[in-house]
Amino acid sequence: METKVNVDLTSFRTETRKWLEDNCPLSMREPTKDPSQLYWGGRNGEFSSNDQKIWFDRMLEKKWIVPYWEAKYGGGGLSSEENNILNQEMGRLGCRKPHYNFGISMLGPAMLKFATEEQKLHYLPEIVEGKIRWCQGYSEPNAGSDLANLQTKAEDKGDHFLVTGSKVWTSYAEKADWIFCLVRTDSSSSKHTGISFLLIDMASEGVSTRPIKLISGKSPFCETFLDSVKVPKKNLVGTLNDGWTIAKYLLTHERQMIGGVGETDKKEFIRKEAIDQISKTNGILTDTVLRSKISEFELNEEIFDLTIQRTMDEEKSGNNSGAASSFFKYYGTELNIQREELRLSINGFNSSEWNSEESENGKQARFFCRTKGNSIEGGTHEIQLNIIAKRILGLPSK
Repeated sequence: METKVNVDLTSFRTETRKWLEDNCPLSMREPTKDPSQLYWGGRNGEFSSNDQKIWFDRMLEKKWIVPYWEAKYGGGGLSSEENNILNQEMGRLGCRKPHYNFGISMLGPAMLKFATEEQKLHYLPEIVEGKIRWCQGYSEPNAGSDLANLQTKAEDKGDHFLVTGSKVWTSYAEKADWIFCLVRTDSSSSKHTGISFLLIDMASEGVSTRPIKLISGKSPFCETFLDSVKVPKKNLVGTLNDGWTIAKYLLTHERQMIGGVGETDKKEFIRKEAIDQISKTNGILTDTVLRSKISEFELNEEIFDLTIQRTMDEEKSGNNSGAASSFFKYYGTELNIQREELRLSINGFNSSEWNSEESENGKQARFFCRTKGNSIEGGTHEIQLNIIAKRILGLPSK
């Protein structure tokens, strides 16, 4: 006999499917081809189309921008089971996420765990509503993989901190409103202590950015300079000198976010692209090698999705090691690299061209080059494999 919970979830799925079919514009069911098609919000945020605004407004009214946060923080208060169903139904239709924001994927989870209630009530609803666009201030010129070696200093000046230093690889810093930042507040202690977690308004006097041009020709990364920036004490998250605890927690969510580039939202796009480019007979691609590669890729993506679901179930039962984010980051980014390599194969010679109008100024080649950075950002592949070896496989350290 079916339980009441199952009946409720079945009804929720039916209602969710109908609502999405009725409210998600058709153009918002197509895979994005460029980051410019995403809505990031913020003080200067712009919608790329009217349909994008309609989709955001409807999801905001439904409280499904961040559906699993509590209602008092702007969320929908959905259970993990309901949130899984919503994600599944959005995936079935191909619905785009209505809002992308590092405040949702990284800062939000950290604030829910470590921030004061006053901070949560102030910042989280603004993140949901798209009023604040965040960037991350972690890496420094001499503190990348060895992040705890950071030297950006925050001096206690009574009612505020005075922050001086620089950050590097700060994604979209030139477009961000605020930065969540690791700073050193005690230089006399060991490098893993004496670090604090601050929220800094990018409009503050003394903050500046400089783009870093990549091989792809794009500049999503910046150097960020902090020259005697005044930061109110109320912008400290967590305990003074215990920011490393928050940093580690946030990194797990960052790695899961980066690993998300391997999920299946672009699978049908690859298949359609192949059918458009390669001759077919009776609806079947005639290039058997390419057909085999596409099938293998789709199978790997499906396995990845199922592994994510299994890990979520393990977390609920308390059996997860906490190192799963390293696996997601490693395998998800590998899948994204494979995806773009596959698209190069599908599109042939033109996809490797760099400057012509026909190739849209080398759009596909530049996408492929960009994926190589996936293996570095958020912790290199080598670091993730070390974590997996020690904390998941239980192999001894040197």
